[in-house]
Amino acid sequence: MESVEEVEKAITTIIWIASALHAALNYGQYPYAGYMPDRPTVSRRLIPEEGSHEFSELVENPDLGILRTLSNQFQTTLGIALIEILSRHTTDEVYLGQRATSEWSDDKRVIEAFERFGTKLKEIEKNITERNQNANKLKNRSGPANVPYTLLYPSTSDLTHKGGLTGKGIPNSTAI
Repeated sequence: MESVEEVEKAITTIIWIASALHAALNYGQYPYAGYMPDRPTVSRRLIPEEGSHEFSELVENPDLGILRTLSNQFQTTLGIALIEILSRHTTDEVYLGQRATSEWSDDKRVIEAFERFGTKLKEIEKNITERNQNANKLKNRSGPANVPYTLLYPSTSDLTHKGGLTGKGIPNSTAI
């Protein structure tokens, strides 16, 4: 790297991948993948080729054809449990824009910059909340189930430390 801008871009990319991108992919998977027919963990058969005996069975009885393809009960339970564990926030989660202790820096400029960053994240939270409340204007904001968008909701203002399957919140660090 040969300039401050290149270093800024590299650091920004690392922060994005390790925080928001990871949170959007990880914490958003349970509402979809926690219901096995939406995302089976294993397929026990290939998609049948047209003209084959398996294809004829699938056409005659689609429910039975799909059930023969899906994971057994043990594999399904194991897969859903794993998705649930990976999608949970811990009760001691520290979100982006928060710090676990107040002694993390004594440099006034750093603290002021961090406070500006936290303020910006709270503005993003407010923006997401307002957009979710205006579902009529933003037609693609939610589907038929009318579930609000929360994947990149920072949760900077959340100081409750409840944890669980929230479907939102960008942790300050990635842990598995």
